[in-house]
Amino acid sequence: MSEHRAIDCPQPVQRAVMEQGWYDLASIHWRYDAADVAAVLPDGLQVDTHDGSAWVGLISFAMRGIGPPHFPAVPYLGSFPEINVRTYVVNDGVPGVWFCSLDINRLLPTLVARVTYRLPYCWGNASHRRNGDTVATEVHRRWPTRGPASAFSIEVGEPIEEQSDLDIFVTARWGLYSTGRGGRVRYAPVSHPRWPLNRARLIGIDDSLLTAAGLPAPTGDPHVLFSDGVPVRIGLPHAVSLVH
Repeated sequence: MSEHRAIDCPQPVQRAVMEQGWYDLASIHWRYDAADVAAVLPDGLQVDTHDGSAWVGLISFAMRGIGPPHFPAVPYLGSFPEINVRTYVVNDGVPGVWFCSLDINRLLPTLVARVTYRLPYCWGNASHRRNGDTVATEVHRRWPTRGPASAFSIEVGEPIEEQSDLDIFVTARWGLYSTGRGGRVRYAPVSHPRWPLNRARLIGIDDSLLTAAGLPAPTGDPHVLFSDGVPVRIGLPHAVSLVH
């Protein structure tokens, strides 16, 4: 289990290679057995746990303003809905996010992200909309496999004045892990302001993205959050040695 619980970024990214914004974010997490999550990770990368369990999230948001620092955001290709399946890992005391899949509706960014960050981006039909206190998301994957899909909606509740340990565990993440060339694991630092969070309620869901990622279907009541969003800076990924 990671002991890192920094609600604010302890080491902001000084030399970002990419800036972007994640807005109107819906966050739905389920408790998982750590062994089930370990089965979808590279050998040696450790599951990060909270309250004795791994946690897997289905996250949707409006991605906006993608571009390199000091340059205008990329028009059209830099704004789109994203729906990802993610879990939480730690290596040598450094916690981070592991993405099982990331679905968007722009083909070129899908290909670029796969080549540069080696992240499992997928292309298909996707929408993510907020209407008052309701946020609705849909995705139907078309490539590299056709079929996995998800449709869910949440109701936004009151702002959270004091974030719980679980709120912080699933949101305050300052890096991402991915698999690079030759199977080497890489780490990229991430920084952003503290997440403004609201409680939220899951209205309905029909999902096959989690099982398509090799995970069991989720069970139990989910932990649901909403955020208006934050601007994000991402640093250059680099290879790391896994500590067993």
